[in-house]
Amino acid sequence: MTARESDRGADESDETRTPPPVEPDIDDVLDDLEELEGLVDSDAEREQVREAMRTARRAGRRRVVGRIRDSFDVRDAGEAVVGSFVFGIPMVVEGGTLEIGEDIAGSAPALALTGLLGLTIVWGVLHAARFEAIEADLLLGVIPIRLVSIVFIAGSLSFGLMTLWARVDWGDPAVAFAQCLVTGVVMAVGASLGDVLPE
Repeated sequence: MTARESDRGADESDETRTPPPVEPDIDDVLDDLEELEGLVDSDAEREQVREAMRTARRAGRRRVVGRIRDSFDVRDAGEAVVGSFVFGIPMVVEGGTLEIGEDIAGSAPALALTGLLGLTIVWGVLHAARFEAIEADLLLGVIPIRLVSIVFIAGSLSFGLMTLWARVDWGDPAVAFAQCLVTGVVMAVGASLGDVLPE
């Protein structure tokens, strides 16, 4: 067999090869539903098909925040650590964090409001992902393990890094605590986003 015949045989085999199957997407589902809508007999069936089409359109939109479907586990904790670290590093190295901590250290209301603000934002992020619907995430049916875990991870990372890298002076514990709190609030927001953002 000559090289030319070999090339011709390769070309022919390429032509006879079937193309790989195309993965169906939401548009294919909607096309099928529109076809079905024209085939059904009763108004009630037609309305069911239209409702299915509306659901498919909503499902086809990519969510900014993913929906939590199972209980908090090691993978979620890892995502929270990464999110916390990414958001927290600028706070740890930035001098403004230390100044804010010094300014609010002597004011109990300012400390409380800072902590409450962070907790509210974290709760809001998790609520958008419907974390409260996961019953396995509730300790004793009441305490949201995911929320507590995220706050614990962010707080530990904040206190750990600020202390390890000598960003705080524990000779003045009130100021050091306030500085870690400011960092921890931002880290908690990062941890919650790291946990809920879709892959």
